[in-house]
Amino acid sequence: MGISTTRPGAGIAEIVVDAPPVNALTVQGWYDLAGAVLAAGRDPDVRVVLLRAAGRGFNAGVDIKEMQSTPGHGALIGANRGCFAAFAAVYDCEVPVIAAVHGFCLGGGIGLVGNADIVVASDDAYFGLPEVDRGALGAATHLARLVPQHLMRAMVYTCRNVTAAELHHHGSVLEVVPRDALRDTALELAGNLAAKDPYVLRRAKESLNGIDPVDVHRSYRYEQGFTFELNLAGAGDRHRDAFLHDNKES
Repeated sequence: MGISTTRPGAGIAEIVVDAPPVNALTVQGWYDLAGAVLAAGRDPDVRVVLLRAAGRGFNAGVDIKEMQSTPGHGALIGANRGCFAAFAAVYDCEVPVIAAVHGFCLGGGIGLVGNADIVVASDDAYFGLPEVDRGALGAATHLARLVPQHLMRAMVYTCRNVTAAELHHHGSVLEVVPRDALRDTALELAGNLAAKDPYVLRRAKESLNGIDPVDVHRSYRYEQGFTFELNLAGAGDRHRDAFLHDNKES
């Protein structure tokens, strides 16, 4: 369990998140994921990274239990910095990152997927930002890379989810396949990229980041400032405690 990296094919690094029950990552988990992605990208033998998860869903964001059980604000600050590091690692990875998404992709999962180069998903996948209902803000920067502007705003305010089929319609999910075909589909796509000239592929990633109209690092950091304000105002703890109270069985 945790974060593991394997080599399922020539030039492919497969990074798997396995943090039961819902792949909600601890502070250390976010940093571990960031380190794994960056290390894979720096490896000259790697031409593409496949990021996926085991278990019930892709990612449920931060570990709220850790945050609420840790005295002071250390876990909140750690989670914010850890998420920033992990999202940035996907974006800054020196090779293309393919995200293979199944089940739920919520909160921090949106940050990872929104910064990926290519997204494939299973037909049971759904995506959303429950942040407003948790007394926090963040990852609208990355959601805006997946859906049109007005839908992004509606999703932030209402905390509604969208399906993989909807994202395929918007062009942000490349393929939607049955869940049992997701990994094979992602590996086939990864193999296609891995067969290309590695120098050209790395320069392509660098050039695409260079022409991006939004600085995702600064934009996300700006959002995070409002999470700290909400916490200082008491809204963060109030909503996180309510969430844990309503989900004791988890």
